[in-house]
Amino acid sequence: MTAVNHTPEAAGTSLFRRRPRPPSRHPVNREFSDEAPRGARIADDVTSFLGSWTFIVVQTAVVLVWLVGNIVLLFHFDPYPFILLNLAFSTQAAYAAPLILLAGNRQALRDRMTLEHAASEADIEEKQNVELPSGRLESTQPHRPPPPHPRVNAAGTSP
Repeated sequence: MTAVNHTPEAAGTSLFRRRPRPPSRHPVNREFSDEAPRGARIADDVTSFLGSWTFIVVQTAVVLVWLVGNIVLLFHFDPYPFILLNLAFSTQAAYAAPLILLAGNRQALRDRMTLEHAASEADIEEKQNVELPSGRLESTQPHRPPPPHPRVNAAGTSP
């Protein structure tokens, strides 16, 4: 059994630390996930969080606490027209929109590269299927010795 470090320092550092992933096998995923620049990875992570149910639930809870707290006067820093809440939403939208567009452009590029990779793989397979019946494919395969004569076993003696 492994020991888990429950100290506040460990909890704070593990929250924002990127989990190590195994390297991708597909060449398009390798280029877009493993070799992506830090800004592109951040944009992908932020947009995946902004499009999650976790974000919707957390933001709804924050807004409800904000509204109830200011209406009931538990804390009175943003009275009824909620101008500060509107400013927070505007700021969030101002930062989210370019990140969403950046991630969308990356996804479109990833889709195009995946399609091109699949098309090239299909072309290679089609070429091999055309060459196989004509016998020209043997030159690209490694040389294998001919099978032994049926009356001679592996030791070279007859049965």
